[in-house]
Amino acid sequence: MKTRIPMLASLVLAMLATTSHAQTQVGQPGRLLASNCFQCHGTNGKGGFDAINGKSVGEIYKKLKEFQAGKEGDGIMAKHALGYTDAQMQALDKWLSTQR
Repeated sequence: MKTRIPMLASLVLAMLATTSHAQTQVGQPGRLLASNCFQCHGTNGKGGFDAINGKSVGEIYKKLKEFQAGKEGDGIMAKHALGYTDAQMQALDKWLSTQR
């Protein structure tokens, strides 16, 4: 019984280390933020309403800034855009530009 506790502790530590490593690899800036967009714009920004994938860097950011400023009305996208910081919108823009 005494040997099982250290073995169990080692197993748990190994699992935590693996999980931590996996999270750092997947943590591409913008990816998690963009998952909110996929509800309407489809997986990875293609399908659904307007396609938002594969645009040149800066296009999505510019559009989100227009939504924030009220230049595109006060619909749902204006509400979403108000919830993002500039850094978050830039991360979204950059990540979505890599999606094909």
